[in-house]
Amino acid sequence: MSGRVPRAGGHAGAGDLLELVRSGRATTRGALQQATGLSRATVGQRLDRLFRAGWLREGAGGPVDSPLGGRPSITLEFDDSHAVVLAADLDTRHARAAVLSLTGEIQAEHTGTLVIEDGPGAVLDELGRWFAELLQKAGQPADAVCGIGLAVPGPVDSDTGRVVQPPIMPGWDGHDIRGRLAGAFAEHAGGGADTVVLVDNDANLMAYGEQRAGYPGCAAFALVKVSTGIGAGMVVRGEIYRGIDGGAGDIGHIRVPEGADALCRCGAYGCLAAVASGGAVARKLAEAGVPAASGSDVRDLLVSGHPEAMALAREAGRHVGDVLATVVTLLNPGVLMIAGDLAGTPFLTGVRELLYQRALPRSTAHLDVVTSRLGERAGLVGAGALVVEHLYAPERVEERLVALGV
Repeated sequence: MSGRVPRAGGHAGAGDLLELVRSGRATTRGALQQATGLSRATVGQRLDRLFRAGWLREGAGGPVDSPLGGRPSITLEFDDSHAVVLAADLDTRHARAAVLSLTGEIQAEHTGTLVIEDGPGAVLDELGRWFAELLQKAGQPADAVCGIGLAVPGPVDSDTGRVVQPPIMPGWDGHDIRGRLAGAFAEHAGGGADTVVLVDNDANLMAYGEQRAGYPGCAAFALVKVSTGIGAGMVVRGEIYRGIDGGAGDIGHIRVPEGADALCRCGAYGCLAAVASGGAVARKLAEAGVPAASGSDVRDLLVSGHPEAMALAREAGRHVGDVLATVVTLLNPGVLMIAGDLAGTPFLTGVRELLYQRALPRSTAHLDVVTSRLGERAGLVGAGALVVEHLYAPERVEERLVALGV
């Protein structure tokens, strides 16, 4: 949940009450009265609209508040069965898609080959087919979908949902991803062409999913994804930090001295991604005669304990750890999570070696350096959560209730 504070003093609307229930801060009628200052009758009226929309339900009776006894208070719960969310996470050569409940449980999932260089038309059209099949698998009709979340491996302008000069997404710059994906969903699954589609950077959404699932109390959370490229996502006080136009966290293009002769896919020399990404490690292995063409190949070699892959992963971790010393000093996070194809013991060891050597003790005194909990599903969970938080934000709930006629 975000850190929003519902309005009080009689101004709280139905959306504010729903936010209080969803966050667990107030789950009875009496608690809602106390939190908002609304009268019992007004709380009842606003809750009635949420019940009629199918967004709330009554749960079991809670503890008796009064020492004099009496009937237990009826608890209120967010009813996550009234809709589902579609989510997809694109990598350079494969993708993962799923149907999720409004509380993040995966109901159906598919992973397959999807090459980002084929362009937005082919990729998004194929996603539309996947979504249709997944809805059938989950036993859900198209009209149960309240929104679609998409994670992409490039910088995104969150206001427009368009990628901005993405180094590893040729042909995608400025494309209307929202409109194209909504159209593909309508064509293949029978959904509405005006279905809400939200797009964000994959590291951002991985960070959002991991923070919400495992570290909800962490006020400054950072995740670094090391796969074909290198990117970071940050969640500050419950909200994704994107910078002024979606460019925050693009640490793969920080220049490092060791990469002076290494050409990056962005066209520049010396980028961190050119010397320490999964793609860079794969190239070094291939030059040494070890079959490897991508970060996923490196991951497989690391799982099998390949000694040269492990040594190169540790070296890559040291390069990334050197850059992360600056990131940690600037952001002062409570959790630094390493994710992606290289996220294993050798890489993590290298990160820690340089991070703790270069960063001031003050910056790392309360820092936990960890690996992913959600694994390859982190982007899906984050994309689903982004849609839910958008659609059930207090200011948007009122608009949706009016549209539903309740």
